[in-house]
Amino acid sequence: MADTGTKQRKATPQNTGIIERVDKVLAAYTREKANLIPILQQVQSVLGYLPEEALKRIAWYAGTPESNVFGIATFYAQFKLTPQGKKIIRICCGTACHVRGSEKVLDEMEKQLGVKAGETTADMEYTLETVACIGACALAPTMTIDNDTYGKMTPKRVAEVLGDKSNTAS
Repeated sequence: MADTGTKQRKATPQNTGIIERVDKVLAAYTREKANLIPILQQVQSVLGYLPEEALKRIAWYAGTPESNVFGIATFYAQFKLTPQGKKIIRICCGTACHVRGSEKVLDEMEKQLGVKAGETTADMEYTLETVACIGACALAPTMTIDNDTYGKMTPKRVAEVLGDKSNTAS
């Protein structure tokens, strides 16, 4: 294999568990660069996100610079570089939702969860995200929690949808 400038990382007590789990995923793939996205997807499925040590190990395995792997991981929205909550809440900020008050829904969700969009609650229960469109414009404003869609949202309905899960960061 040609020298790409990427060096194999040594295991340390802090990253041993990550590297072992990444290596199990890598064992199922050849070292072809065409496998980078499937490898990233599988590693994220196993770890829940793509920590730096995982990206470095994948780069080493594929024989490609770490910057290439990081570039792929940051280009595609499906990849997460930080731990995500057990449940992903997505607030639609598309045109139909925006004109019908999604900003107020987002503000209330941030208040209830104690986090801003793009953050995860301290208990790792929820990650709050905004998206350009959920595809349920007739129900605007909309949001999803994992695969469940909630339409005609209002700030008051946020607490109803969350139930006793609100203020998890408090």
